[in-house]
Amino acid sequence: MTRQSPVWHPFFQHATEPALPRAISSEGAFIHTDRGPLLDAISSWWVVTHGHNQPQIVEAIRETAGRLDQVIFANVTHAPAEELAEALVEMTPAGLDHVFYSDSGSTAVEVALKMALGYWRHEGDGRHRIAVIEDSYHGDTIGTMSVGERGVFNAAYDPLMFAVDRLPFPQGDGAETLAAFEALAASGRMAALILEPLVLGAGGMRMYDPAVLAGLRAICDRHDVLLIADEVMTGWGRTGRLWACDHAGVAPDILCTSKGLTGGVIPLAATLASRRIFDAHRSTDRRRTFYHSSSYTANPIACAAALAQVRLWQDSPMQARLDDLAAMQSCHLSAMSDDPRFENARQCGTIAAIDLKVPQGGYLSEVGPRMRAHVMGQGVLLRPLGNTIYVLPPYCVTAGDLDRAWGAVASFEV
Repeated sequence: MTRQSPVWHPFFQHATEPALPRAISSEGAFIHTDRGPLLDAISSWWVVTHGHNQPQIVEAIRETAGRLDQVIFANVTHAPAEELAEALVEMTPAGLDHVFYSDSGSTAVEVALKMALGYWRHEGDGRHRIAVIEDSYHGDTIGTMSVGERGVFNAAYDPLMFAVDRLPFPQGDGAETLAAFEALAASGRMAALILEPLVLGAGGMRMYDPAVLAGLRAICDRHDVLLIADEVMTGWGRTGRLWACDHAGVAPDILCTSKGLTGGVIPLAATLASRRIFDAHRSTDRRRTFYHSSSYTANPIACAAALAQVRLWQDSPMQARLDDLAAMQSCHLSAMSDDPRFENARQCGTIAAIDLKVPQGGYLSEVGPRMRAHVMGQGVLLRPLGNTIYVLPPYCVTAGDLDRAWGAVASFEV
């Protein structure tokens, strides 16, 4: 009898899924397993940007680990965190002057929500409502589930979650969404709007126009509502610009980043906030302290990895690479659009998605696991969102790699 592994895998149904391949090594756009190489066409859940085992990032980890490991960040600071914070303030939209470190996208968003609510409490204002966009996903901790879409991901935990105000997903010019938010913001109870700018990732790679994002920012300005941009997935070039907010020329009050922050090599997250949010917590009254941390806040090794990743953006022709990758993705989507098995082709920068025409769509569509198994048999790693197929590769991917990924999708029999 084969011994069952004690490992409990994420977003994985052990009762129905086959035995998993074992990763042995990774490099560039590939994960090498005991069953052969796999093209990582989804960047290992959207985290790998420059490629697996990127030499400069690996060397930064090696060098830092030889002289500095975890140190408490409440009473001590260190150069990797200080230098990274300076770089992030310089690289993000204007007005984000303070950096708070955590260790995942979920915790970055939890931090953002607590910052926003703390700001209004310390300002003596009773605002406490949070507005969200339907079908959003912001993480799997209690606060992030509360501001995400309710459904199969989190139904079991509903008694723990707090209520939010939901806006319809922006269609076309987003008039319905903007009108709904205007009404909520005018109530004077709205503390913050949190959104995934331009692309709703786990919600089905749903995309909306930058003009809608600009319109939502304008409403926030009119009614003094804080705008939280969850750029955990969209940041670091995924939408074709460094930040998705750049497409609309907007600056949020709070920005969350993780995933590509370290190039996908090691966990780290950062929540950037405007000076007024920081100043609302800065006081001789210790009760106004921002009471949030984790044991591994600003891990020096992770900060060094992130700083190396930032240097790649500063020293490499990254925009040209993003443009080339977006053009290659566009060609494949155009070809797939002529296939009657598919519909709703869409793209935002390097992110390309298309839907399989099936009787039952949605996240639990049975076609998703079938498609995943089919392409894996051809050496391609994809994780369809139900009947939504998306390709979101590392930036080092080649034209031949993309031919392989999209060819595997095209060979699937519905």
